[in-house]
Amino acid sequence: MSKQNKLLIFILTVGAFGIINTEMGVIGILPYIADHFHVSVSKAGLLVSLFALTVAISGPTMPLLFSGINRKKAMLLVLGIFVLGNIVSIFTSNFAIAIIARVIPAIFQPIYFTAAFTMAANSVSKEDAPKAVSKVFIGVSAGMVLGVPIASFLASTVSFQISMTFFAIINAIVFIATLVFFPSMPVKERLSYGAQLSVLKKPITWLSIIAVLLLNSAIFGVYSYLAEYLKTVTNISGELISFMLVLFGGANIIGNIVAGKLLTKNAIKTVVVFPFALGVVYIILFFTGQFTVPMAIMTLVWGIFAGIGTNINQYWITSAAPEAPDFANGLFLSSVNLGTTIGTAVGGLFISEMGTQYVILVGLLSLILSVVFILLRNYMNSPTKQLAR
Repeated sequence: MSKQNKLLIFILTVGAFGIINTEMGVIGILPYIADHFHVSVSKAGLLVSLFALTVAISGPTMPLLFSGINRKKAMLLVLGIFVLGNIVSIFTSNFAIAIIARVIPAIFQPIYFTAAFTMAANSVSKEDAPKAVSKVFIGVSAGMVLGVPIASFLASTVSFQISMTFFAIINAIVFIATLVFFPSMPVKERLSYGAQLSVLKKPITWLSIIAVLLLNSAIFGVYSYLAEYLKTVTNISGELISFMLVLFGGANIIGNIVAGKLLTKNAIKTVVVFPFALGVVYIILFFTGQFTVPMAIMTLVWGIFAGIGTNINQYWITSAAPEAPDFANGLFLSSVNLGTTIGTAVGGLFISEMGTQYVILVGLLSLILSVVFILLRNYMNSPTKQLAR
């Protein structure tokens, strides 16, 4: 990989970090947002849920609409909107305006990620594409791991506005770096909307979407309640819970690096083995969750698998529709966000009906169902040998 390409991928990774920071960092400062706007914490939570829901809806549509536009210009537009959204959030005292300042960037978020994943994949040979994409995912994981504690620290020691300023500064730095270092990237062969949408006619695309939705439901249906699980089942202190959450996130980054290597080496085997391996992790979690040390070890292992899972999801959908990479990446973003929403809702049901310990069941059920769709895709695709080509 040339020095220029390495620099571009590094900027894309920091860009992914800045954007995910803006999305996820708010989780760590919800109590401060509630105080600032004089609303309940559950109402402040709308800043998280509405962002995710907007991304799920705009995931396939926005990359499609922007598929013919110069990639550099499209990315600068998205980063500029994120900076403006952050600035509005710093200065507004109106909660409705704060929501609008979150939803508008969320509409444009998929444009940045689809361009980033496609550019990373195109910067190297086809065989090494998963490795390049996994580097961009490191930014996503770092945004989730570091965004929450950094935002929380800034809000608790200084103010809510300083947290939002931190988000704005990161996005502004990436905007300048993209402006200065990225060459103009006009789309050479523009695919018609019809050609891109035609991938939805293929059964392999739908089998991949359902498998990815279920895989993400398996991970986030349980992870969304990790803090609650550690508090009520493992019965540990708030400080130790914070440590465990950072441990999980740090392990995610390791998982991204491991996934890049595994998918480059043998993609199909990696995808098929993954649900079974994560299932074993969940079964061990279920029986050892009340013990602090085993729980810490399993949180680390689980975090690595979660990182691998994210890369698998992106590969599984884009390899099903290689002829429309931007649209496929949009479908990936939509599928994982829907998977998170469904998994979290079902996980909540298991907790309210059976108790916190049984949230593991949403993970196991989702994994069992995902295996069906993964094997179906492999079976349908084996005669033509199209897979991973």
